[in-house]
Amino acid sequence: MGLRLSTLLCAARVLASAVALVAGAGSAQAQDIRYFTIGTAGVGGTYFPLAGTIANAISNPPGSRQCDEGGSCGVPGLVAVAQSSHGSVANVSAIISGGLNTGFSQSDVAYWAYSGTGIFEGQEPMRDLRVIAALYPEHIHLIAAKASGISSVADLKGKRVSLDKTDSGTYPDARLVLEAFGLSDADITIENLMPEDAADALRQGRIDALFFVGGYPARAIAELASSAAIVLVPIQGPDVDGMVLQHSFFTRDAIPDGVYDGVPGVPTIAVGAQWLTRLEQDEDLIYQVTRALWNPATRKLLDVGHAKGAVVTLQSALNGIAIPLHPGAEKYYREAGMIR
Repeated sequence: MGLRLSTLLCAARVLASAVALVAGAGSAQAQDIRYFTIGTAGVGGTYFPLAGTIANAISNPPGSRQCDEGGSCGVPGLVAVAQSSHGSVANVSAIISGGLNTGFSQSDVAYWAYSGTGIFEGQEPMRDLRVIAALYPEHIHLIAAKASGISSVADLKGKRVSLDKTDSGTYPDARLVLEAFGLSDADITIENLMPEDAADALRQGRIDALFFVGGYPARAIAELASSAAIVLVPIQGPDVDGMVLQHSFFTRDAIPDGVYDGVPGVPTIAVGAQWLTRLEQDEDLIYQVTRALWNPATRKLLDVGHAKGAVVTLQSALNGIAIPLHPGAEKYYREAGMIR
C-alpha cells in the first residue's frame, strides 16, 4: 500500500522539518528517527485530514524545540505520517500484516476483524488488534442527485448506487442498510467507487446515489454540494429500528441542517471511529503516542483542524470499545484514572 502524492503532501511539512533538523544535528541523531504510519481512507473523507492533525501532534523530529519552550509536544524522534488507503477493512488487514503501524477504523469493522465475524466470517480472527483510542462518531451518509427523485432508501430500487470500495468501512454498512430495507444486488446497479470518484460520478450523472460513512463535514461531499444539486436521504423507520437492535454498534443520530451548503439535514445512524494498532507494537512507544495525543497542546491543534477534531476528547476515549486496549494505551488511561 504505497504512499499517494496527497499523503506525501500532507506529511511534507513534518518530513521537511525532520530532514532539515537531522542534517544540522548529524548522523547520530538521524539514527534516532522513527517513522510511524497512520492508515486513513480517501483524501476526501474525514480520516485523512484528522490523521494529519494527529500525526503533526505526535511527531517530534530530532532537534525540535522542547514542548515547554513552545515546540513540539510529540514523541521524541518520531515522525508520523497520515497514509491514504481504501478505509477501515484495508487498514485492519494492513495493521495485522505489518504494512501499517496504526490506522483508523469503524468500531464495527474492528470488532468483526477481532472476532472473525460479520464481514470477516470464516477468516482467522485478528486477535492481535488493539485500540489506542475511540475518536468520534461517524455518520452514514446516503447522498442522491436531486433530479433522481430518491427520497428514501426504498427509492434506490432500480438506481445506480456506489457502495464504496469493497475493503472500505462504508461498504459493509451500506450492505446492512440495503439488507434492512429488503434490497438485494438484483434491485440496484452497484458501483464500487471511493468517495471522491463517487462524487465525480454523481456530479456527471453516471450514478444516482452514493453511500459514505464518515464524520461530517466530509470534504468530498462538501465539494459535491457546492457544485451539484444533491439531497441527503434519511435512514430511519421500522427497518432501521430492527437494524439498530440487531447491531449494537449502531446508534440513531442525525446530520444537521447546514453541514453541507444548501442541503437540509436528515436522521441517520452512526458508528464509532477508533484508532487501532497491533499487540506487537512497542508498549512504551504506544504509551508515549497516547500521552502525546491527549497533551493539552494537541487539544489546541484538534480544535482548529477538521471540524470533527473538536469532539475527539479524552473523556470519550474509551467509549464503545469492544476489543482490548493496547498495553501502552491502557497504561496511560490507568495513570489518568480512567481505568480502575
